Amino acid sequence: MLGLAVFFYLPHISFIAEYGLRFEENDGHDPFLVSMRAQYELTKRFSAEFSMRPFLIKQQERTLSQLLEWTSDPDPHVRRLCSESTRPRLPWAARIPAFIANPTSALPILEALKNDQDLYVRRSVANHLGDIAKDHPEFVFTICERWLTEATNEVKWLIRHALRHPAKKENKTALQLRAAAK
Repeated sequence: MLGLAVFFYLPHISFIAEYGLRFEENDGHDPFLVSMRAQYELTKRFSAEFSMRPFLIKQQERTLSQLLEWTSDPDPHVRRLCSESTRPRLPWAARIPAFIANPTSALPILEALKNDQDLYVRRSVANHLGDIAKDHPEFVFTICERWLTEATNEVKWLIRHALRHPAKKENKTALQLRAAAK
């Protein structure tokens, strides 16, 4: 167990978040690719979901394209980064207003990861859907209903976990979907 040792990487993540998109801090060169590579390596050791936020806010298309590519990475920490960093309301992180307003941009990532072999990754997908449900419950209900048609037990768990907050508020559709996902 590494305990707090992994926090050695926190300054590195913070540095990338602050300077990783600044041309002027990179001799006029586009720092995007080197910043992505650094976050890819750092997330294997710590987590880069917080440093990805400025990239998603300032260069959404490029960042989403990179994250979608990483959804098939062999490392579960990298795959989890794809879902976790695009959560619109990630706790303790800057919100992504564009994803709160319109959650469809990250949907290809969630689709790619919903059947992931690791619970660690699927839990992130469920939490991501839970975030979306706070602003767009009907959108999430539609996704869950579609996923239920050929759902494995793992995807059924994901659906139940994703809908736990609307179900606690006794939302009829959430309760029905959770029951169908048993």
